[in-house]
Amino acid sequence: MDNKKSKKNESALFKEAMQGVIPLKCDKVLITKSRPKAFPKQRYLDDALIRQDMLLDTYDPAEVETGEELLFVRPGIQHSVFMKLRRGYFSVTAELDLHGMIVRIAQVEIAIFLRECQNHDVRCARIVHGKGYGSWQKRPVLKNKLNKWLRQRDEVLAFCSARQVDGGTGAVYVLIKRKK
Repeated sequence: MDNKKSKKNESALFKEAMQGVIPLKCDKVLITKSRPKAFPKQRYLDDALIRQDMLLDTYDPAEVETGEELLFVRPGIQHSVFMKLRRGYFSVTAELDLHGMIVRIAQVEIAIFLRECQNHDVRCARIVHGKGYGSWQKRPVLKNKLNKWLRQRDEVLAFCSARQVDGGTGAVYVLIKRKK
């Protein structure tokens, strides 16, 4: 019983000691939140981007082949380098215009031009061959020959038809190998 009396006495003493004391108000309440469920945010963002791209009517002309374009890339040339060539990202620092030339003369001029480009560290050149409307067959003679000749030249790493503003299918960009 003494134990009960002492607890009662302690309680009374505590109450007496706390008279006039104003309790502190604490506005911080600890709330334990449960973890949110997993949400594949990036997947939804990717899906939304795909839907948006599908609805847009934009396209990269460098990705579309029409059959009239000339395309060639040697093995070992990175795809990204070739795409930059197709998109006209390389600075064209030399140009050869084949308009009005006959096949024999054009072949010699191309050989000289490519050798000079390589000797002068030209990385990208443009060769304008025309669309063939002026030929007696009304077909592109030089274009077809150029396609064959450039593939045979060791100086040529890649070539492709130019962008529309640079001559379109009537010209080619040529990526030239650096001289060793």
